[in-house]
Amino acid sequence: MHAFDHVGLSVADLDAMTGWYATVLGLSVEFEFELPGGLMRGAMLHSPDGYRIELLHRPDSVTGLQAGNPLEAAATRGFGHVAFDVPDVDAAYHALISHGASDRMSPRPSPEPGVQMAYVADPEGNLIELLDRAAAKAAGRYGHGDAHDPGSTS
Repeated sequence: MHAFDHVGLSVADLDAMTGWYATVLGLSVEFEFELPGGLMRGAMLHSPDGYRIELLHRPDSVTGLQAGNPLEAAATRGFGHVAFDVPDVDAAYHALISHGASDRMSPRPSPEPGVQMAYVADPEGNLIELLDRAAAKAAGRYGHGDAHDPGSTS
């Protein structure tokens, strides 16, 4: 069984949107990052209920579909990415590849300290991120002990 980890959303103004999501949804900034060369910045936001939203900003991003309603949104396939916390990124990566997924980023350290990651695309090209947070959880850097953290005693 795999656990849902977070959803990613590309935004034009990272600082403004981080403030908006934090205020409107009561989220806290878990960590922020920037890829070398200024290619992308991001902020991982954490809910007291346990869910997470990753906001991403690329300077060269363009506006996508601006749907007026859910039916219009469903007329365009795809999403940013869906992420799963798995016990072994390498094993999960190879299992998905063997079932028709294609490589997008081989297993490697994540920008998030103590976390391993990989990306594959499903057969239609939708991105799936695989994360192994075991080391981060063991170091107390993940979940903040909330009721939705599988390692929580509360």
